[in-house]
Amino acid sequence: MTEKKSKLVQYDPGEFRRKFRVLTWLILFAFVFLVAKMWYLQIIKGDELSQRSQNNRIRLQEIKPLRGLILDTRGGILVDNQPSFDVSIIPEAAKNVEGVIKRLACEYGENEIKLYNNFSSSKHRKPFVPIKLEKNIGRDKLAVVETNALDLPGVVVDIVPVRKYIYGEMMAHILGYVGEISTVDLGRDLYGEYKPGDIVGKSGIEKWVNIYLKGESGGEQIEVNVNGRKLNVLGSVESVPGYNVMLTIDAELQRICWDAFQKKAGTVIMMDPRDGSILALINKPSFDPNLFNRGISDEDWNRLLNNPLSPMQNKAVSGQYPPGSTYKLIVAAAALEEGLITPHTEYFCDGTYKIGNRTFRCWKKYGHGNVSLHRAIVESCDVYFYNLGAQIGVDKLAQYARKFGLGSKSGVELSGEKGGLIPTKEWKLKKLKEPWQMGETTSLSIGQGFILLTPLQLIRAYSALANGGVLYKPRLIKRIMTERGQIIKEFPPEKESLIPVSKKNIEILNLALWGAVNEDHGTGQAVRRRGKDVCGKTGTAQVIAMPQDKEDDDINDIPYKYRDHALFVCFAPYKDPEVAIVVIVEHGGHGGSAAAPIARKIIDGYFEIKEKRNSLQSREVQR
Repeated sequence: MTEKKSKLVQYDPGEFRRKFRVLTWLILFAFVFLVAKMWYLQIIKGDELSQRSQNNRIRLQEIKPLRGLILDTRGGILVDNQPSFDVSIIPEAAKNVEGVIKRLACEYGENEIKLYNNFSSSKHRKPFVPIKLEKNIGRDKLAVVETNALDLPGVVVDIVPVRKYIYGEMMAHILGYVGEISTVDLGRDLYGEYKPGDIVGKSGIEKWVNIYLKGESGGEQIEVNVNGRKLNVLGSVESVPGYNVMLTIDAELQRICWDAFQKKAGTVIMMDPRDGSILALINKPSFDPNLFNRGISDEDWNRLLNNPLSPMQNKAVSGQYPPGSTYKLIVAAAALEEGLITPHTEYFCDGTYKIGNRTFRCWKKYGHGNVSLHRAIVESCDVYFYNLGAQIGVDKLAQYARKFGLGSKSGVELSGEKGGLIPTKEWKLKKLKEPWQMGETTSLSIGQGFILLTPLQLIRAYSALANGGVLYKPRLIKRIMTERGQIIKEFPPEKESLIPVSKKNIEILNLALWGAVNEDHGTGQAVRRRGKDVCGKTGTAQVIAMPQDKEDDDINDIPYKYRDHALFVCFAPYKDPEVAIVVIVEHGGHGGSAAAPIARKIIDGYFEIKEKRNSLQSREVQR
């Protein structure tokens, strides 16, 4: 007891007081600091923090516009819109982003999610702006996200309109496809004001009239909770849908051309020669534009890219082919107009034509005998046109070819159009540093050699013969309208020029084209119909030089890529043409056996549809 008491006596009260004062000052300092901090936050930074809080609670959300519809000439829908669902995450609301993503993958029943965006590339984004995780999820994943919303903080679902190409591959090269704007395109005037992630037309009509189709974005001011979930809409500005575009394409005729071509490679164009309207245009093989809606997979892209038959190429406007015997009509027109021959001028064909020590052969081994212009076109006598080419000369022939619209772009509403090639002496000297040879004119006179034309150029030239001499600009777009049908812009037919051929000579040429289909020994007999109403010309274009005495039966012995292209151009009816068709079968062999039968199916289908529609129209009138 005495010992405990002595310890209490030994304790110094002054030391306790010193410690107490230190503690008091510390508490006082902390209190002053807290008061100062509250004053700073409430008085100095009050407005700013209040605004931040408001921004965290209230957000602006873009409302994507619906792209305009694309219609065929009869008002049928070719391209529509459908909803697509994207999953995004707001990192500020999610807190633990990686944990939320793993939880989402677990709910999906997957080991991991193949992210659409790399988070490392999103460091400079604005706060509370969603980062896209997945695009175009299915209904099953959508149900998972919505059901587990409380366990997935920061995860949101956006409804985005995407294109629906109703006819798939059949219309791909006309309509084109859409995709996210590239960094290169963001700086171009072509697309106007866009931001990363916006959807634009990449090819075809989608690209050509993108400015009309795109519409205008709207927006919503929404109130969200701590997890970023939408609580209330405070205000909104409706998006404005894009304008609708009506084409000259007839979906029924497009189907006929598609089915008639079957599984061959090449192209078909159907045109109204009276105004240049393109009624149908197909390319085979083709691609499904729906694959590009939300980003094409590497597998699908490589499959299209590595296909040797070039499914992505619009061969109708960018394919460049030697025209073969279809070019003989241009040669004949030049010879008639220059007064070098009359319809009765004859040349003797024994199957050969010699220039110096070189021999050029006719397709008919033993020749045609004495041949006039009419029979030379009907039976496609090469020797006759060798003689004409020698008289006309390469440069004069080039002048006439260009007046038919050959060798230059037509200005059709499709990107990627090529101009072809009409050779001249000057061209060869400049390009190859070599003088022009007479034998090259001989080859040129039957559509071989350096000459290259696009299918669109060829049908345009024949349409000018069909309509009496008017060269129209090809027309693919008819009009642009609002969703209520109000016309914004019309695209009327455009007469570009007149071909330099008299009415009399056009009649002579057209009669010969009629004979090529309807007379005995005509090369286009495969298209002969009961009404004898079709005019046409076959063509066979060499891919590589082959021995000229090679028999037809040997075609199967030639590797596919070296086989000749088969061409056929025609128009109907003979007296009042209303439709023109070009068929090119790549590596198909002879025009008469490979291309003409396809044209026959298309012509038959055209008149069947016409008769059906006329019948329905007469019934409606009677009612």
